[in-house]
Amino acid sequence: MARSACCDLRKTSGPTGQPSHRPVILTLNKVKAEESQALPAIANNTLRKRPVQITEKSPFALISSLAISRLTKTIRLQPLAVIGAALLILFATIALFAPLLAPYNPAAINLNHRLAPPEHAHWFGTDELGRDTFSRTLYGARLSLLVSSSVVGCSLFVGLVLGGVAGYYGGLLDTILNIYVMNVFLALPGILLAIAFVAFLGPGLINLILALSISGWVGYARLVRAQVLAVREREFVEAARSLGASDFRIFTRHILPNILQPVIVQAAIGMAGTVLAEGTLNFLGLGVPPPTASWGAMLNDARLYLFDAPHMVVFPAIAVMLCVLSFNFVGDALRDYLDPRTRMSVGL
Repeated sequence: MARSACCDLRKTSGPTGQPSHRPVILTLNKVKAEESQALPAIANNTLRKRPVQITEKSPFALISSLAISRLTKTIRLQPLAVIGAALLILFATIALFAPLLAPYNPAAINLNHRLAPPEHAHWFGTDELGRDTFSRTLYGARLSLLVSSSVVGCSLFVGLVLGGVAGYYGGLLDTILNIYVMNVFLALPGILLAIAFVAFLGPGLINLILALSISGWVGYARLVRAQVLAVREREFVEAARSLGASDFRIFTRHILPNILQPVIVQAAIGMAGTVLAEGTLNFLGLGVPPPTASWGAMLNDARLYLFDAPHMVVFPAIAVMLCVLSFNFVGDALRDYLDPRTRMSVGL
């Protein structure tokens, strides 16, 4: 086509001897017309050879596919977080459904099967009184999670109130709460303070929770105070204050949502420490009284039979270790997820 166009250009000329471009334009228009007629035929042949199928996905299928892709990405990037979440869900399920999952009554005594090794009838063996170790381990998870969640909840509430008041108002109130009250509690070892409190009031579930909460609120209060001091002079707080908002509204609606990220991470990691503290007090006999099953009390009972019946030590110790690891893994994952810079560096 291009060659014929050039021939037409050489053969045609105007009255002055200069070439005329009209035949070339007609030739090019003819080429474009032929190409436009050929394109639909080529498209039809292509569609016949490779049919295009358009499928519509339901919203549920789309959400499921997105959730699965996000889960696979999280497993690839943070496997420890997935392991910690799975263990935490497992322990929570055991704590909620312990009466249904336990094959025996954890307080039932059977002296004919005392110190029995793990077998088909007793998966984790029995203790010195013939009580099923598997059932007592399941009920111990219920007690540990109940105490840890209650202690962290009480400590977090007291820490938010006192730390928020000290950081928001400052001045003499901050001096009294921070320098005198908090430093006095930080100067005393937390576990010794809890032991003294339980020894004075006696063992029991409520006393155990109060004893661990007395020394646990200080860390949350110092953290909340530091975060409030950094946020209270921000522009949005000054704008809310200039509009006449009350102090309670400013703290709850503007300051508190911006300081929750480190507090949540601290609470998740604090759960692991509370599980260890609860096990320590029960090991010393200052926790819940017998025959209530607890991991610390089970380890205390197994001291005298460490070589004769090692299963009495192994299974409660593994339960404590896995529970503490699960909270630590979840706390690290929350820290990475809630921090935008860490999340971008990890690729979440």
